Amino acid sequence: MKDMKEKKEIFNHKAEQFADIRILRYNIPGIENMSDRQKELLYYLHEAALSGRDILWDQNYKYNLLIRKTLENIVRTYKGDRHTDEFMAFMVYTKRVWFSNGIHHHYSTEKILPEFDADYFDILVRDSNAETFSKKFETVTALVDFIKPIIFDKNIAPKRVSLDPTNDLIKASANNFYEDVTQKEVEAFYNSIIDENDEEPVSYGLNSKVTKKNGQVVEQVWKVGGMYDAAISKIVFWLQKAVGVAENDLQAESLKKLIEFYNTGDLRLFDEYSILWLQDTESVVDVVNGFIEVYGDPLGKKGTFESIVSIKDFEATKRAKCVSDTAEWFEQNSPTLKEHKKEKIKGVSGKVINVVVEAGDCSPSTPIGINLPNADWMRSKYGSKSVTINNIVTAYDKVSKSSGALEEFAFSEEEIKRCKQYGTLASNLHIDLHEIVGHGSGKILDGVGDPSETLKSYSSTIEEARADLVALYYATDNKLVELGLMPSVDVGKAEYDSFIRSSLITQLVRIKLGDNLEESHMRNRQLIAKWVYEKGKKDNVIERVIKDSKTYYVINDYDCLKELFGLLLKEVQRIKSEGDYEAAKMLVEKYGVVVDKQLHVEVLERWKRLNIAPYSGFINPVLDISINEESTELNIDYPDDFTQQMMYYGEEYSFLKE
Repeated sequence: MKDMKEKKEIFNHKAEQFADIRILRYNIPGIENMSDRQKELLYYLHEAALSGRDILWDQNYKYNLLIRKTLENIVRTYKGDRHTDEFMAFMVYTKRVWFSNGIHHHYSTEKILPEFDADYFDILVRDSNAETFSKKFETVTALVDFIKPIIFDKNIAPKRVSLDPTNDLIKASANNFYEDVTQKEVEAFYNSIIDENDEEPVSYGLNSKVTKKNGQVVEQVWKVGGMYDAAISKIVFWLQKAVGVAENDLQAESLKKLIEFYNTGDLRLFDEYSILWLQDTESVVDVVNGFIEVYGDPLGKKGTFESIVSIKDFEATKRAKCVSDTAEWFEQNSPTLKEHKKEKIKGVSGKVINVVVEAGDCSPSTPIGINLPNADWMRSKYGSKSVTINNIVTAYDKVSKSSGALEEFAFSEEEIKRCKQYGTLASNLHIDLHEIVGHGSGKILDGVGDPSETLKSYSSTIEEARADLVALYYATDNKLVELGLMPSVDVGKAEYDSFIRSSLITQLVRIKLGDNLEESHMRNRQLIAKWVYEKGKKDNVIERVIKDSKTYYVINDYDCLKELFGLLLKEVQRIKSEGDYEAAKMLVEKYGVVVDKQLHVEVLERWKRLNIAPYSGFINPVLDISINEESTELNIDYPDDFTQQMMYYGEEYSFLKE
């Protein structure tokens, strides 16, 4: 184990690249300053996080674990030639499956198809150790006969999440949240149990699979003794150890409440845990652990498992705290209607963290910011906690500076210079404003109900658009200069340049030619950019320029663009506040879905010449601990081999049966 100071000096953020994916690494600044008790806490939370890894795989598709373990057995025991083009193609496919936590692309959610044929798969299985394949089947041949069509037939489970409103969203989606039920049956089931008069409703369906028993729609709850028992019991084991070394009483109580939730599956307890968690703003070590994100469910109900273990970055947190302390001003000066604003901003906190380990739905592909809890009533009554993940943002920044993408897609030297000078700060401020103010702002009118019910499949896109628009509206505001958060409005201009460039051009490299946008964040960004481009055409606010046969979008009037962001924010907040489904549908379908196919062809060709993978994800550091009466030693290794880490996780943290 090298000295940590030396490691920091020579740290290389790049690991490898394959298919459309770039694998990066992050280090953990400040971990060397942790007390023995904090180190022990970090280790237990690290183990709890990784113990839930299998849950996401099964949530994404019911045969993912079977496929993953089959692929891993081939990687581990194959006796044939590992240097052929076919084996290389097999390894690329396997790594893509690892990266996506299943056989569907992590972003597009479309099925990943191998670039080797089914006959070669027979050879791979035949020349691997038969004794270590799944015992669910009487013979290895029976296993192969079952698994091959799932892997190779493009018509079987073609999409993990479908948001096409013309289809039954459940039948068209391959995720494992529902089985033998239709969208209408699920919606009727939840409508029958939701109490519309409950001012503090639980997140119905967050921790269960919906299926049928004796012809009746029922929930299979994810809890100790229920579905996912083996993995959840391990999570609880490590959380119980964490309670004993918690930094303070509030953190200990929140962890105890999370354990109660896992033991019972009672969503009221999860809400109680969430309230305790967001009230804990003093702890240096923090954790997100639970069924959180609902993007994987077309109905926006089911929470995928995720966990982030982190330590506070005290210096960078000063910036986030300034934003959260000013949240009331941002809310009251928003262009939204008075009746859609919160009368009082309560409990909004912001901080910057350095992540220690990520698992589930935030690994290997990770967010750069988080705002929780999700429930709107809880935000209104108790506030929210927002975090920006500093060491992840830093890693992205380090590897992007030499990619050449900025020079290729930015129109002018002025734009390039401004981005290089202010881009990192602009991005960090956008994240802070998006997470702390954006997600924490606005209110739903009395009697409207939960957005997942009123806005349905458009709820996630509308919410992300709302948060982005708040960040964009204030990005060039002199208030940020007055607060000392940025030296001049040129920082905001750099963010406007980046947002328009990304939303209208470079994000197109993330989808296949001929496809439209499905993922909620991509829809949100294009929705905003296309709307302001169209509405500003008369005044040439944003100009589409063709230079040397290349397309650029050039901002001519930053002040007018801010006004347009404000107008759209006003409408998007109205849609959410009033639960206006038809307006949400119109806005998303008209601006957020359809791709300019001619531009798409051009962008893909330009991007290909740069040889940059459009998606990035991370290898986690590996923690090990040695505890004795005199001291606690936390050993940290920074691996650089993605395959090695995935195989290690498959061996050490595989608790669910395929």
